[in-house]
Amino acid sequence: MVVHIRVSGNFSTVDSSLPTPPPDGTARGPGEPDASGGLSRSGHTAVAVCLGVILVAGIVNNSLTLLVFARFRCLWTPINAILLNISLSDVLVCVFGTPLSFAASLRGRWLIGEFGCRWYGFANSFFGIVSLVSLSVLSYERYIIVLRSSQVDMSDFRKAWLCIGGCWLYALFWTLPPLLGWSSYGPEGPGTTCSVQWHLQSPSSISYVLCLFIFCLLLPLLLMLYSYGRILITIRQMGKINPLTTARRDHRILRMVLTLVSCYLLCWMPYGVVALMTTFGGSWLVTPSSSVVPSVLAKFSTVINPVIYIFFNNQFSRCLLAFVKCNAQPLSIQEARPSSRSQRLCDLFRGGRQRRSLSGATDHSGCRRALVVHYTPHRLVNLKTER
Repeated sequence: MVVHIRVSGNFSTVDSSLPTPPPDGTARGPGEPDASGGLSRSGHTAVAVCLGVILVAGIVNNSLTLLVFARFRCLWTPINAILLNISLSDVLVCVFGTPLSFAASLRGRWLIGEFGCRWYGFANSFFGIVSLVSLSVLSYERYIIVLRSSQVDMSDFRKAWLCIGGCWLYALFWTLPPLLGWSSYGPEGPGTTCSVQWHLQSPSSISYVLCLFIFCLLLPLLLMLYSYGRILITIRQMGKINPLTTARRDHRILRMVLTLVSCYLLCWMPYGVVALMTTFGGSWLVTPSSSVVPSVLAKFSTVINPVIYIFFNNQFSRCLLAFVKCNAQPLSIQEARPSSRSQRLCDLFRGGRQRRSLSGATDHSGCRRALVVHYTPHRLVNLKTER
């Protein structure tokens, strides 16, 4: 009887922390990795601890976000719907992806076979790209609100639902091909996680990796840079009209923009660069152990996204506090005070309400209804000229 064994990438059910005998016959210590670049037992344990923290924090942060959104109807705005979509995709990563890699790191090997590896690679890629594209769409929607603040209908959700549906379809378009023959999903790093097979040197695999980097990582980044850059330019132009009140808001929004872009680059760019190095430089250029850090950083985005985009949101913070205290409605601040356009821009980033309460009336959800008062630079210039 002849037994045929098929080896796919570095897929194995053997503990990758077990050292393999070197060619010269010298023995290795129990904590040392083997020559192939696999992780030692202590390395697998460290990765498991990181993934465990990401798993718990990601589920708690994003689940709490979903609960608060469901509780308070005043959070139901078109731009907040995109934030909700980001939290949904992140919590799905934590539920369907991270537990598998966490369990594999605890055991030092992949546990659920080749089919499970393909599912893990597809799920992580799909939900991750949904989150990435949603972040770029969110930045563009903020730019549109700044550009046409007097024309935006905050009760019209049609465009928001189209954007959200487009994000999911766009992600599905780029993550289905490996299941259909354009590249493939398989083990990566020390064999405890799965993703696109970056190390394959076939024309099909190289072309897919290149398209994935351009259209799912670089293009969203460029859209974010353009949108936030235009917002900063608009605010600086408004500062010429009222420089004293705009200077501090300008610096505050600049810090927020730098934080958003920096976290995007920190979480995703190392992973993209390592993937390109593996694809075009050869698998020898990136060892399995060195590829673990970018993979963990990419998963860390599920924790940092709700913190930056939602928990720093003033409106959401008030609703979260009311949710924890079991209050019927969030505390209202800065009531009965009209806002200038620059104040609304600041509120847009800090999550201030697009509605300002003038009458103190509340709806059935306990959130205050409001009347929007718009001030545009054109009108301000005209008033100044008349004087």
